Amino acid sequence: MKRYYQPEIETASREQILAWQNERLVKQVHHVWENVPYYRKKMEEKGLTPEDIKGVADLHKLPFLTKDDLREAYPYGLMGKPLKDCVRIQSTSGTTGKRVVAFYTQKDIDLWEDCCARAIVAVGGTEEDVCQVCYGYGLFTGGPGLNGGSHKVGCLTLPMSSGNTDRQLQFMTDLEATIICCTPSYAAYLAESIHERGLRDQIKLKAGIFGAEAWSEEMRRDVEKSLGIRAYDIYGLTEISGPGVAFECEEQTGMHINEDHFIAEIIDPNTGEVLPEGEKGELVFTCITKEAFPLLRYRTRDICVLSRKKCSCGRTHVKMSKPMGRSDDMLIIKGVNVFPSQIETVLLEQGYQANYQIIVDRVNNSDTLEVQVEMTAENFSDSLSKIGEMEKQLVGALKAMLGIYAKVKLVAPKTIARSEGKAVRIIDKRKI
Repeated sequence: MKRYYQPEIETASREQILAWQNERLVKQVHHVWENVPYYRKKMEEKGLTPEDIKGVADLHKLPFLTKDDLREAYPYGLMGKPLKDCVRIQSTSGTTGKRVVAFYTQKDIDLWEDCCARAIVAVGGTEEDVCQVCYGYGLFTGGPGLNGGSHKVGCLTLPMSSGNTDRQLQFMTDLEATIICCTPSYAAYLAESIHERGLRDQIKLKAGIFGAEAWSEEMRRDVEKSLGIRAYDIYGLTEISGPGVAFECEEQTGMHINEDHFIAEIIDPNTGEVLPEGEKGELVFTCITKEAFPLLRYRTRDICVLSRKKCSCGRTHVKMSKPMGRSDDMLIIKGVNVFPSQIETVLLEQGYQANYQIIVDRVNNSDTLEVQVEMTAENFSDSLSKIGEMEKQLVGALKAMLGIYAKVKLVAPKTIARSEGKAVRIIDKRKI
């Protein structure tokens, strides 16, 4: 049985999708030109006016937006609507403490929730299902996005948020949840807890929607086997709206991008040149229906491949592969974006030099983060109690910046290897 939330859109002809994109792109460029002086200036610097953009074929002429632009324009510089028309923000941590703050009108939220509803229906969700949402709520987009999508489908929605595994398992068993939405590492941890407590026979789950962090095909198969479900990928960024920008269907061979809302390009990360379909490169998104935060040609830094190969599910929207890495130094740890520059900021504020190493691993299907930091000649100590106090202080400062726990290990001066080229800051031992 084919499952679609909005069949007339999800199975539209390529001609119809292109017609929507052409019309909406032209309208969006005019909207941004008139309402976002920051982007208008970038267009003027390239000698462009809205009349130069007549459709998707002209998209490559427009200037890119990057995370640096978001930081420079923070907080209101990229808004496309006045505050009185905005009803919500969502946010992630920023690279040096300045957060990415995305704004939403009510229409933006409605369209975002439609995208998440498509993802839930694609995994078999109906009004008969009980959907347990274990992504974080609050500023993080995961919880609110899937929560809204679940409501639109008509599922009984369990707004659990993340953590508190005892409570998660109680509701999962008592209310017989059939769909679970969380990070893949938390799904693996829940599976482990279910087996330890002998609850496997009481679990009614049939599908899981997992995103916010990288995960391998091996991990997918492990989670599917241990929970007796089918595990599906979902993709999104706070800057673009949140989860639901793209989602997997029953074929599980890539994620359909909601092309009626987002135009995807693949570029060479070094030159910015648009690459042909099937080439690996950096994913760029243009939002063609967003009102409050209408980003054009936003560089995601995610490396992937696009494919228009016909899909057995009947959906006609382009597919993106799982991200294969990044063109910057961002790490995703427990679903949280972590930049070395954030860690540097904390170290310098605390009186250390920027001599450090970040070690990331995955233990029992959960990410671990350790920061090894060189003491300076001034704060060097061989007193274990003094070192313990200093480590504790850094742990607190890093938690405040990153939003997650990082183990800190202080080491003697000059013990972290120096490099004549680019410093090796990150050692990622995860097999992803």
